[in-house]
Amino acid sequence: MANPLLAVNYVADAAIPNNRLVRPGTGDRNVALATAATDSIIGVVNEMPPGIATGERVDVVRVGIAWVEAGAAITRGALITSDGVGRAVTAAPGVGVNNRIIGVADESASAAGDVIRFTIEPGSVQG
Repeated sequence: MANPLLAVNYVADAAIPNNRLVRPGTGDRNVALATAATDSIIGVVNEMPPGIATGERVDVVRVGIAWVEAGAAITRGALITSDGVGRAVTAAPGVGVNNRIIGVADESASAAGDVIRFTIEPGSVQG
């Protein structure tokens, strides 16, 4: 079960699929799909019905336990970041490289497309 403690409302800069990670958008109250491990990831979209269109308002879960779509296999307890399309992947920065993380996987994902729970704990990790 997810337990979102704080959701903040924003405007989507572009379409955002459900259970994807987001970063700050073009304006102070906008968000965009996270597309790199170096993005300043701020939360996850857990909307129903799935997906948000460009210009629509969207609640972003910023604190708590939420759902996220995996972009690859993830081991429970792994620090997670974003792949190129806003899905969660294990943070694995190269030596001297920083990755922004959004949290810790509470469940394992066996493959891309699995939806898992994670605890939101933003930060960064260096390889």
